Amino acid sequence: MPNIGPMELIVVLAIALLVLGPKRLPDAGRSLGRGIREFKGAVTGHGDERDDDLRADEERPALTPVPLATRDGAPAREREPVA
Repeated sequence: MPNIGPMELIVVLAIALLVLGPKRLPDAGRSLGRGIREFKGAVTGHGDERDDDLRADEERPALTPVPLATRDGAPAREREPVA
C-alpha cells in the first residue's frame, strides 16, 4: 500500500475545496469526522452508555409551568404534564 505524503494531501484538499466550495467544506469535514467516530464506536462497542442517556432524555415528558396563584389571589388549578 503506497504512503500518502504531504503533496498528495494538498492535492486531495484542493480538489475537495474546488468541488465543495469554502462554505460547505467545514460541514463536510464535520460530518465525515462524526461518521468515523460513530463507526469506530460501533466497532469497538463504546458509546453504548451515551446512547442510553440520550434515549432516556428523549423519553422524559416536558413539564409545563404551573402558577401558584391567579391574579386575584385564588389558588390556581393543577395542570397535567404535557406528553
